[in-house]
Amino acid sequence: MNIFRLAPAALAGLLLLTGCPGQKDTADTTAVAEAALPKTPAFNADSAYAYTARQVAFGPRVPNTAAHVKTGDWIIGQFKKYGLTVQEQPFEAKAFDGNILKSRNIIARFNPSAPRRVAVFSHWDTRPFADKDTENKNAPLDGASDGASGVAVALELARVLAAQPDSLAPGVGVDFILFDSEDYGYDGVTQSDKKNLLEGQDTWCLGSQYWAKNVVPANYKPNFGILLDMVGAQGAKFGREELSRQKAPDVVEKVWNTGSQLGFSDFFLYADVPQVSDDHVYTNQAGVRTIDVIDFLPSGEFRPYHHTTKDNMSVIDRRTLKAVGQTVLTVIYGE
Repeated sequence: MNIFRLAPAALAGLLLLTGCPGQKDTADTTAVAEAALPKTPAFNADSAYAYTARQVAFGPRVPNTAAHVKTGDWIIGQFKKYGLTVQEQPFEAKAFDGNILKSRNIIARFNPSAPRRVAVFSHWDTRPFADKDTENKNAPLDGASDGASGVAVALELARVLAAQPDSLAPGVGVDFILFDSEDYGYDGVTQSDKKNLLEGQDTWCLGSQYWAKNVVPANYKPNFGILLDMVGAQGAKFGREELSRQKAPDVVEKVWNTGSQLGFSDFFLYADVPQVSDDHVYTNQAGVRTIDVIDFLPSGEFRPYHHTTKDNMSVIDRRTLKAVGQTVLTVIYGE
């Protein structure tokens, strides 16, 4: 995941919502809330965990490496195995250090003929340097949560959707759009010893920047998009990110309320957090109203594993994967 920027007064007045005004009876209210949720198949956290581990096993998914190519091929193969329509979007991007990154975005479509659609975004590459690490600043990351977990949730969503008979399919099509070269950006705080050759440009989110200028599918207008970033770590905290609230407040409300009704309110916090510079910046620019589900603390900080060698399988927790996956799946079925 890339660096964040704070909007003016972003940390002021963090809002914590507790309970519902006018609540008559807890049992009655709970029953109503549960009845409001659509009938949804189960999201398998063990499967999502295995998908995460499989990506990590390839090695760091840094562009221009063999592990990166093999992982991309494997992801495409999994989507195809589940019967999704898959398209690759190859591109080359110049990184802040002058390297030309051979990259590809991956677009996999479930029920491509459905006119009403929902987008699920994530990134599948890993950061080439653990620049927040106290001992191994130049080591590449496993990226277990930062990258692999979001892809794992997407793959498990695709598997579950593909396994349903037509009578139990959701009323919308789903597009899984995985961006490449998201995490090769320049951090002026941790990388002050390096030269940024792209000063004045956004050196992060290169895949979503390219996609936003060359949208696939053409004329793409889904109902909304959900970006999944760092969604697998134990004790993850997902606050309501500022740009998400600005661009798609109804989607934020829908996702957070669904998570709460499912019993995942310890993950989906009713707390506003500052804007994060992430792929949703560019998907929103492309006209897709997108929110960001990201492990980012209300204090405006990332958690300690972020951009360190500690972002490995030891931080991944099945309950976090379940919370995110079941919530997103339920939101899809609610459409």
